[in-house]
Amino acid sequence: MDIGRVKEFLLDLQELIVQRLEQVDGRGFRQEAWQRPEGGGGISRLIEEGNILERGGVNFSHVMGDSLPPSASAHRPELAGRRWQAMGVSLVMHPRNPYAPTSHMNVRCFVAEKEGEAPAWWFGGGMDLTPYYGFEADAVHFHRICRNALQPFGADYYTRYKKWCDEYFFLKHRNEPRGIGGIFFDDLNTGDFEHCFGLTQSVGSHYLPAYVPILETRAGMDWGERERDFQLYRRGRYVEFNLVFDRGTLFGLQSGGRTESILMSMPPLVKWRYAWQPEPGSEEARLYSEFLRPRDWANLDANPA
Repeated sequence: MDIGRVKEFLLDLQELIVQRLEQVDGRGFRQEAWQRPEGGGGISRLIEEGNILERGGVNFSHVMGDSLPPSASAHRPELAGRRWQAMGVSLVMHPRNPYAPTSHMNVRCFVAEKEGEAPAWWFGGGMDLTPYYGFEADAVHFHRICRNALQPFGADYYTRYKKWCDEYFFLKHRNEPRGIGGIFFDDLNTGDFEHCFGLTQSVGSHYLPAYVPILETRAGMDWGERERDFQLYRRGRYVEFNLVFDRGTLFGLQSGGRTESILMSMPPLVKWRYAWQPEPGSEEARLYSEFLRPRDWANLDANPA
């Protein structure tokens, strides 16, 4: 187990993603290093009011503490009370154009230690896509890249991690998914550190080819007030999920993380309406009927539009 190699990869990944997205947007990301009083810190990279990205953030963090917070030990109660360190890269992109989807990706590593016992370690991460207007070509492309990221490590990983993503990014109180999914995994520890680290590296490295072609294609489409209004309404679902269900947000807040960096994932503008429904037969309704449900996107023959 070489935590130094993991940290080096994560810092390089953050820089690579920021550089590529700066090329796409045409504006730079601001950078801010921060320290956590309880131990560790991170580097936040943020763009707001860009040419394409209304808000985007790519955060690196490496934090540590004396006792795992409840959100990290809930599924591993035997680790409660251990010293811990966690590091990862987490990003969210909120384009301004309603036809360009929001995207999320994170990769992370946890280590929990106790004197006299071998360290417990595990990896987690994934990426997912949240469109406001559905395009089959985008969904197929994104899921095929997700599948490509996992294929070298085992034939069943994509199927398992896609299902996990569909189940995890689900708003129980709305009875609907947050978006069209992708892949999600946590507590990855097969006993083979190199295998788990390699899989995590592959997921992180496939984010740009999964998302950037979609962003570049949709960012130039014409849109109007109706599309913007629906985008802001659907962004409310994103906020609801992050504040109510997301384990990463809860872990960050419970562990004394930097609030500005944790809540960077929130879209800058959002709307809520009371008991609103899209007009039947509209493109807004089509998002619900054809996209906000689990589908085998990677094996679909997509409409190229």
